[in-house]
Amino acid sequence: MSRILDSYIHRKIMGRWRRAAHQAPYATQADLRLQRDQARGLRRHLDHLIQQADSRLIRPKVGSTQFSKPLGTDWSCRPDLWRGPLTQPGVASAPRKAVLDRQVSLFHDCPHSEIAVRQVRNRDGRDLAPFSLVVEVFSFEGSFLSVSVELPEDAAVNLTREHLVRVETLIECEKPSSVFARLNIQHGPNMEQVLRSLDPTEASNAVDFDLAHLPLNERRIEKIWLDLIFEMPEMNRIVVRDLTFCRFHRADL
Repeated sequence: MSRILDSYIHRKIMGRWRRAAHQAPYATQADLRLQRDQARGLRRHLDHLIQQADSRLIRPKVGSTQFSKPLGTDWSCRPDLWRGPLTQPGVASAPRKAVLDRQVSLFHDCPHSEIAVRQVRNRDGRDLAPFSLVVEVFSFEGSFLSVSVELPEDAAVNLTREHLVRVETLIECEKPSSVFARLNIQHGPNMEQVLRSLDPTEASNAVDFDLAHLPLNERRIEKIWLDLIFEMPEMNRIVVRDLTFCRFHRADL
Protein backbone atom coordinates (compact mmCIF):
# COMPACT_ATOMS: atom_id res chain seq x y z
CA MET A 1 0.00 0.00 0.00
CA SER A 2 2.83 2.40 0.79
CA ARG A 3 4.24 1.96 -2.73
CA ILE A 4 0.84 2.65 -4.29
CA LEU A 5 0.36 5.71 -2.08
CA ASP A 6 3.86 7.02 -2.85
CA SER A 7 3.24 6.61 -6.58
CA TYR A 8 -0.09 8.47 -6.32
CA ILE A 9 1.48 11.36 -4.32
CA HIS A 10 4.38 11.55 -6.79
CA ARG A 11 1.98 11.86 -9.75
CA LYS A 12 0.01 14.59 -7.98
CA ILE A 13 3.19 16.57 -7.15
CA MET A 14 4.49 16.22 -10.70
CA GLY A 15 1.18 17.43 -12.04
CA ARG A 16 1.17 20.43 -9.71
CA TRP A 17 4.66 21.60 -10.79
CA ARG A 18 3.86 20.93 -14.45
CA ARG A 19 0.81 23.21 -14.20
CA ALA A 20 2.81 25.84 -12.31
CA ALA A 21 5.49 25.87 -15.04
CA HIS A 22 2.88 26.25 -17.80
CA GLN A 23 1.03 29.03 -15.96
CA ALA A 24 4.17 30.95 -14.91
CA PRO A 25 3.87 33.57 -17.71
CA TYR A 26 0.39 34.50 -16.44
CA ALA A 27 0.83 34.13 -12.65
CA THR A 28 0.87 37.08 -10.29
CA GLN A 29 4.16 38.23 -8.80
CA ALA A 30 3.12 37.06 -5.34
CA ASP A 31 2.35 33.56 -6.64
CA LEU A 32 5.61 33.48 -8.63
CA ARG A 33 7.66 34.52 -5.60
CA LEU A 34 6.09 31.79 -3.46
CA GLN A 35 6.49 29.12 -6.15
CA ARG A 36 10.08 30.14 -6.83
CA ASP A 37 11.02 29.82 -3.13
CA GLN A 38 9.29 26.43 -2.91
CA ALA A 39 11.00 25.21 -6.10
CA ARG A 40 14.44 26.29 -4.85
CA GLY A 41 13.93 24.41 -1.58
CA LEU A 42 12.81 21.33 -3.47
CA ARG A 43 15.69 21.58 -5.94
CA ARG A 44 18.23 21.58 -3.10
CA HIS A 45 17.04 18.18 -1.94
CA LEU A 46 16.71 16.85 -5.47
CA ASP A 47 20.24 17.91 -6.42
CA HIS A 48 21.61 16.24 -3.28
CA LEU A 49 19.72 13.04 -4.06
CA ILE A 50 20.92 13.01 -7.68
CA GLN A 51 24.53 13.57 -6.59
CA GLN A 52 24.41 10.72 -4.07
CA ALA A 53 22.67 8.40 -6.53
CA ASP A 54 25.20 9.15 -9.28
CA SER A 55 28.15 8.49 -6.97
CA ARG A 56 26.72 5.12 -5.89
CA LEU A 57 25.17 3.89 -9.13
CA ILE A 58 27.72 5.00 -11.70
CA ARG A 59 30.22 2.39 -12.83
CA PRO A 60 32.80 1.36 -11.86
CA LYS A 61 31.51 0.70 -8.37
CA VAL A 62 33.24 2.47 -5.47
CA GLY A 63 35.58 0.10 -3.65
CA SER A 64 36.16 -2.10 -6.68
CA THR A 65 39.23 -4.33 -6.52
CA GLN A 66 38.59 -6.07 -9.84
CA PHE A 67 41.46 -6.23 -12.32
CA SER A 68 43.30 -8.91 -14.27
CA LYS A 69 45.91 -10.89 -12.35
CA PRO A 70 48.49 -13.44 -13.52
CA LEU A 71 47.97 -17.10 -12.73
CA GLY A 72 49.38 -17.91 -9.31
CA THR A 73 48.91 -14.44 -7.80
CA ASP A 74 49.06 -14.70 -4.00
CA TRP A 75 48.61 -10.99 -3.17
CA SER A 76 47.10 -8.04 -5.00
CA CYS A 77 45.69 -4.60 -4.29
CA ARG A 78 44.43 -1.34 -5.76
CA PRO A 79 45.40 1.57 -3.44
CA ASP A 80 42.58 3.33 -1.60
CA LEU A 81 42.88 6.57 -3.60
CA TRP A 82 41.74 4.75 -6.76
CA ARG A 83 38.99 2.88 -4.90
CA GLY A 84 37.14 5.40 -2.72
CA PRO A 85 36.64 9.15 -2.22
CA LEU A 86 39.21 11.20 -0.31
CA THR A 87 38.14 13.39 2.63
CA GLN A 88 39.98 16.25 0.90
CA PRO A 89 39.65 15.74 -2.87
CA GLY A 90 42.57 17.97 -3.92
CA VAL A 91 45.37 20.41 -3.18
CA ALA A 92 46.06 23.62 -5.10
CA SER A 93 49.58 25.08 -5.07
CA ALA A 94 50.83 21.77 -3.71
CA PRO A 95 53.72 22.04 -1.23
CA ARG A 96 56.93 20.07 -1.72
CA LYS A 97 55.29 17.18 0.12
CA ALA A 98 51.53 16.96 -0.32
CA VAL A 99 49.96 14.07 1.60
CA LEU A 100 46.74 12.96 -0.10
CA ASP A 101 45.93 9.99 2.12
CA ARG A 102 47.76 7.46 4.29
CA GLN A 103 49.24 5.76 1.21
CA VAL A 104 49.74 8.42 -1.48
CA SER A 105 51.87 11.58 -1.42
CA LEU A 106 53.12 14.02 -4.05
CA PHE A 107 56.77 15.16 -3.94
CA HIS A 108 58.59 17.86 -5.92
CA ASP A 109 61.38 20.41 -5.51
CA CYS A 110 59.96 23.27 -7.59
CA PRO A 111 60.53 26.63 -5.83
CA HIS A 112 57.31 28.05 -7.30
CA SER A 113 54.48 25.64 -6.60
CA GLU A 114 52.29 25.92 -9.67
CA ILE A 115 51.05 22.38 -9.23
CA ALA A 116 47.52 21.16 -8.50
CA VAL A 117 46.60 17.62 -7.59
CA ARG A 118 43.10 16.21 -7.13
CA GLN A 119 40.99 13.08 -7.22
CA VAL A 120 38.24 12.77 -9.84
CA ARG A 121 35.51 10.20 -10.45
CA ASN A 122 35.97 7.85 -13.40
CA ARG A 123 32.90 7.71 -15.62
CA ASP A 124 34.17 5.89 -18.70
CA GLY A 125 32.64 2.46 -19.22
CA ARG A 126 36.12 1.03 -19.87
CA ASP A 127 37.45 2.08 -16.46
CA LEU A 128 37.88 -0.56 -13.77
CA ALA A 129 39.02 1.89 -11.08
CA PRO A 130 36.32 4.13 -9.57
CA PHE A 131 38.64 7.16 -9.25
CA SER A 132 41.62 8.82 -10.96
CA LEU A 133 44.46 10.99 -9.71
CA VAL A 134 44.97 14.18 -11.73
CA VAL A 135 48.21 16.21 -11.55
CA GLU A 136 48.19 19.56 -13.36
CA VAL A 137 51.53 21.32 -13.76
CA PHE A 138 52.07 24.82 -15.10
CA SER A 139 55.51 26.44 -14.76
CA PHE A 140 58.05 23.97 -13.36
CA GLU A 141 61.64 24.80 -12.46
CA GLY A 142 62.43 21.82 -10.23
CA SER A 143 64.42 18.68 -10.93
CA PHE A 144 61.79 16.05 -10.04
CA LEU A 145 58.08 15.43 -9.60
CA SER A 146 56.85 12.11 -8.27
CA VAL A 147 53.83 10.38 -6.79
CA SER A 148 54.74 8.01 -3.99
CA VAL A 149 52.44 5.09 -3.18
CA GLU A 150 53.06 3.03 -0.05
CA LEU A 151 51.95 -0.59 -0.26
CA PRO A 152 49.97 -2.06 2.67
CA GLU A 153 51.83 -4.06 5.27
CA ASP A 154 50.50 -7.40 4.03
CA ALA A 155 52.44 -6.88 0.78
CA ALA A 156 55.62 -7.79 2.68
CA VAL A 157 54.18 -10.87 4.42
CA ASN A 158 55.91 -14.02 3.07
CA LEU A 159 57.55 -11.99 0.29
CA THR A 160 60.63 -13.79 -1.08
CA ARG A 161 63.19 -13.37 -3.83
CA GLU A 162 61.22 -15.94 -5.81
CA HIS A 163 58.45 -13.40 -6.34
CA LEU A 164 57.75 -11.05 -9.21
CA VAL A 165 55.94 -7.82 -8.32
CA ARG A 166 53.77 -6.52 -11.14
CA VAL A 167 52.70 -2.89 -11.35
CA GLU A 168 50.03 -2.00 -13.88
CA THR A 169 49.22 1.61 -14.67
CA LEU A 170 46.83 3.52 -16.88
CA ILE A 171 48.27 7.01 -17.39
CA GLU A 172 47.12 9.69 -19.81
CA CYS A 173 49.10 12.88 -20.52
CA GLU A 174 48.08 15.93 -22.51
CA LYS A 175 51.52 15.92 -24.12
CA PRO A 176 54.03 13.03 -24.25
CA SER A 177 56.07 12.70 -21.08
CA SER A 178 58.62 10.17 -19.86
CA VAL A 179 57.37 8.25 -16.83
CA PHE A 180 59.41 5.91 -14.63
CA ALA A 181 58.26 3.44 -11.99
CA ARG A 182 60.68 2.78 -9.11
CA LEU A 183 60.01 0.03 -6.59
CA ASN A 184 61.62 0.60 -3.17
CA ILE A 185 62.02 -2.14 -0.57
CA GLN A 186 63.33 -1.36 2.91
CA HIS A 187 64.76 -4.32 4.82
CA GLY A 188 66.39 -3.54 8.13
CA PRO A 189 68.82 -0.61 7.70
CA ASN A 190 69.14 -1.24 3.94
CA MET A 191 66.99 -0.27 0.98
CA GLU A 192 66.85 -1.75 -2.51
CA GLN A 193 65.53 0.05 -5.57
CA VAL A 194 64.51 -1.21 -9.01
CA LEU A 195 63.75 1.30 -11.78
CA ARG A 196 61.61 0.61 -14.84
CA SER A 197 60.66 2.91 -17.71
CA LEU A 198 57.04 3.09 -18.85
CA ASP A 199 56.26 3.31 -22.54
CA PRO A 200 55.15 6.95 -23.16
CA THR A 201 53.26 5.96 -26.32
CA GLU A 202 50.99 3.56 -24.43
CA ALA A 203 48.44 4.67 -21.83
CA SER A 204 48.35 1.20 -20.26
CA ASN A 205 51.64 -0.24 -18.98
CA ALA A 206 52.48 -3.36 -17.00
CA VAL A 207 55.99 -3.82 -15.61
CA ASP A 208 57.37 -6.72 -13.58
CA PHE A 209 59.97 -6.19 -10.87
CA ASP A 210 62.11 -9.31 -10.44
CA LEU A 211 63.40 -9.64 -6.88
CA ALA A 212 65.77 -12.55 -7.64
CA HIS A 213 68.87 -10.39 -8.07
CA LEU A 214 68.30 -8.14 -5.04
CA PRO A 215 70.29 -8.81 -1.86
CA LEU A 216 67.10 -8.91 0.20
CA ASN A 217 66.92 -10.02 3.81
CA GLU A 218 63.50 -11.64 3.44
CA ARG A 219 62.91 -11.84 7.17
CA ARG A 220 63.44 -8.10 7.72
CA ILE A 221 61.33 -6.52 5.00
CA GLU A 222 59.64 -3.56 6.67
CA LYS A 223 58.27 -1.28 3.98
CA ILE A 224 57.55 -1.29 0.23
CA TRP A 225 56.56 1.70 -1.85
CA LEU A 226 56.42 2.77 -5.47
CA ASP A 227 57.49 6.10 -6.97
CA LEU A 228 55.95 7.26 -10.23
CA ILE A 229 58.47 9.79 -11.55
CA PHE A 230 57.48 12.29 -14.25
CA GLU A 231 60.18 13.94 -16.35
CA MET A 232 59.76 17.52 -17.65
CA PRO A 233 56.17 17.82 -16.42
CA GLU A 234 55.73 21.55 -17.10
CA MET A 235 52.54 22.66 -18.88
CA ASN A 236 51.06 19.19 -18.72
CA ARG A 237 48.01 17.45 -17.30
CA ILE A 238 48.74 13.93 -16.09
CA VAL A 239 45.88 11.57 -15.23
CA VAL A 240 46.65 8.31 -13.42
CA ARG A 241 43.40 6.52 -14.21
CA ASP A 242 44.35 3.28 -12.48
CA LEU A 243 47.19 1.76 -10.47
CA THR A 244 47.29 -1.86 -9.32
CA PHE A 245 49.81 -4.20 -7.72
CA CYS A 246 50.11 -7.97 -7.57
CA ARG A 247 52.80 -10.49 -6.77
CA PHE A 248 53.27 -14.04 -8.00
CA HIS A 249 55.99 -16.68 -8.01
CA ARG A 250 58.46 -16.88 -10.85
CA ALA A 251 57.92 -19.87 -13.13
CA ASP A 252 60.27 -22.77 -12.36
CA LEU A 253 62.91 -23.39 -15.03
